[in-house]
Amino acid sequence: MFKRILIATDGSEHSKRSLDKTIEMVSVYKEEVSIDLLYVVAGEMSKSDILRYGDSDTASLKRKKLMNDNEEYLKSEGITVESIVLHGDPAPTIIEHANDNNYDCVVVGSRGKNQLQTMVLGSVSHKAVKYVNAPVLVVK
Repeated sequence: MFKRILIATDGSEHSKRSLDKTIEMVSVYKEEVSIDLLYVVAGEMSKSDILRYGDSDTASLKRKKLMNDNEEYLKSEGITVESIVLHGDPAPTIIEHANDNNYDCVVVGSRGKNQLQTMVLGSVSHKAVKYVNAPVLVVK
């Protein structure tokens, strides 16, 4: 039974499906579960968010809204949840946070890159499966 779960989220449809799959997975014992939602702001994303929204404060507010929406969704299902926002390269940041915080399970979405992109670039989900010490659930 997974009681302490980390869900890496980026606001994409894949990460929203991760929330749904996690709720489904813990539905019979959700009162005993604690979930941390982790959003990692990559350097290039941080820059593009600032350009898109005009300043870093507005970009931060948009990220908080995304996290709040996800947090409220999990809370509405009766699950204890906390949001965490970190800055860095997504894969190593998720891996380091997961390994430093002793989770029972880590849930990540699969973005569905094509084979060439995955082979050349790797993927966050692939790296998480390879380097996180806990079981990793990849949601397609």
